[in-house]
Amino acid sequence: AVLRRVVELGIDLIDTADAYGPEVNERQISSALYPYPDDLVIATKGGLVRPEPDRLLPDGTPKHLREACEGSLRRLKLDTIDVYQLHRPDPRVAFEDSVWALAELRDEGKIRHVGLSNVGVRELVMALDIVPIVSVQNLYNLTDRSSEAVIETCEREGIAFIPWFPLATGELASPGGDLDEIASRHGATHVQVALAWLLAKSPVMLPIPGTSSVEHLEENVAATELRLTDEEVATLSG
Repeated sequence: AVLRRVVELGIDLIDTADAYGPEVNERQISSALYPYPDDLVIATKGGLVRPEPDRLLPDGTPKHLREACEGSLRRLKLDTIDVYQLHRPDPRVAFEDSVWALAELRDEGKIRHVGLSNVGVRELVMALDIVPIVSVQNLYNLTDRSSEAVIETCEREGIAFIPWFPLATGELASPGGDLDEIASRHGATHVQVALAWLLAKSPVMLPIPGTSSVEHLEENVAATELRLTDEEVATLSG
């Protein structure tokens, strides 16, 4: 129901990964939405394995990335994946080798665009020397700004920045705090203000708030109509 409502609301990007489940989320997407609307972009990831339910490990070997991509193609019922992202650099594998593997899959037509996740500026610049990069997906929200330099690089290069865990608010959501006051002023929720802040921070920002309920999905989408003042953005930016 959530996935079908996503399409009804005009959302045209769904982000997933083979590690979610594992494999379950990709199967849910194809089960609910295939055949897909022409304008729907499905972005998925490879490069993490889940040997145990609560344990994720990186595997950035070219062999695994090829197998992971083939598996995602089957589960999503696609001939080409719109955006395929390296889920996380593998410290046991040369980063360039992982990126070259995705470049080869792109050349073969299995991937339309290549993205990265959980990388720094150094890795992004290195990857750009190998293949065009359309997106970077890193942790970023009101309480974690550690990817500021990556966002600046994305802005210069015209690359989408996809913040994961975008709704974290921490102590900022305390009663009487700045976030609480701004939300009250706009008649909005803390979550909506957090999303509006992200959208105001950068023209390349592309938040992906996850949800398992239609109610929260609609609340998140309503945040796109919320316009914060420059002063409010600055206040929340600290």
